[in-house]
Amino acid sequence: MTRLEPGDVAPDLTLPDDTGAEVSLKDLRGRKVIVYFYPAAMTPGCTKQACDFTDSLDSLKAAGYEVIGVSKDKPAKLAKFRERDGLSITLVSDEDLSVHKAYAAFGEKKLYGKVVEGVIRSTFVIDEDGKIEVAQYNVKATGHVAKLRRDLGLAS
Repeated sequence: MTRLEPGDVAPDLTLPDDTGAEVSLKDLRGRKVIVYFYPAAMTPGCTKQACDFTDSLDSLKAAGYEVIGVSKDKPAKLAKFRERDGLSITLVSDEDLSVHKAYAAFGEKKLYGKVVEGVIRSTFVIDEDGKIEVAQYNVKATGHVAKLRRDLGLAS
């Protein structure tokens, strides 16, 4: 699986959100989009990351960015996640992992020293024309949003 790099065309995605409505990357052309992949809703690290994105959403939107969080969780679980943690970011479900694989956000990774297959916590910034501007793999849940904001030149 080839990892995406800046300048690559972002693979399209059309996935159901936590309400069952379809969210499509092509519908967001003309805007910058942050797409991030996380292993599982309602786990400590994923909750921290989703809350950090939610806390930054107003300033990210003011700078022209939309945020989409992608996991393999069913839409009903995503709805519970949104409700439980007061999340305002867009959460979409990729149950068959096809979009994860298109972004190389699923595959072999090290977990506690063992090689396993699973979701690779990754973040992509896609420009207004649908091209990858930033591709980050194996990101940490804690502190990631602050680092991404610095990378994008946004005040923290």
